[in-house]
Amino acid sequence: MSTVLYGSPSTASLVVHWLLIELGVEHELRQLDFDRREQKAPDYLAINPTGRVPTLVIDGQVLTESAAIAMHLADLHPQARLAPAPGTPARGAYYRWMCFCVYTLMPAYRGWFYPHEPAGEANADAARACARAQLETAWQQVDDHLQAHGPYLLGERPSAADFVLTMLMRWSRNMPRPSDGWPALHAHARRMKARPSFAEVYRREGIADWT
Repeated sequence: MSTVLYGSPSTASLVVHWLLIELGVEHELRQLDFDRREQKAPDYLAINPTGRVPTLVIDGQVLTESAAIAMHLADLHPQARLAPAPGTPARGAYYRWMCFCVYTLMPAYRGWFYPHEPAGEANADAARACARAQLETAWQQVDDHLQAHGPYLLGERPSAADFVLTMLMRWSRNMPRPSDGWPALHAHARRMKARPSFAEVYRREGIADWT
């Protein structure tokens, strides 16, 4: 099976790269230089017209959207037990938390990092303050859940949703109140970062922060 990951360090491609290492999937990594806008180059846009990362190509099939790729990889490798069986209550909870990451956390981050997009430059500060409040409310909800039902999102075992969540926790590292300032989230991040695959993806991408 031919597997190629297009990504860039510290972006949403990190979770896909991490899972490929966790699952032992042989792959080629093609890192795009965002400073040179390689993600907007014609040859890349021919593969992914959105000009974003990640893009994972498996035997010619083009897959985009980090959470969707994470779910697909978990299903392709059931021996890793990173996704509950379809039709089970645990699978429903798995979908819930994946969608929480996609529909609650990711849009709020967009508002934090690019506040001018929804509000215009004149209202950027207000938009960023709103995004921060949304994120901190969301982190409190996840922390409450982990305290009651953890140590992982689905209970005793990690799932692909925990990998996505950990990546998104990392994105808050320079915010006024980082996600690991909540106790259960801090413990969750510590467990996930202790996985050998986390150290390996950091090594391969040359990342040194939030260790």
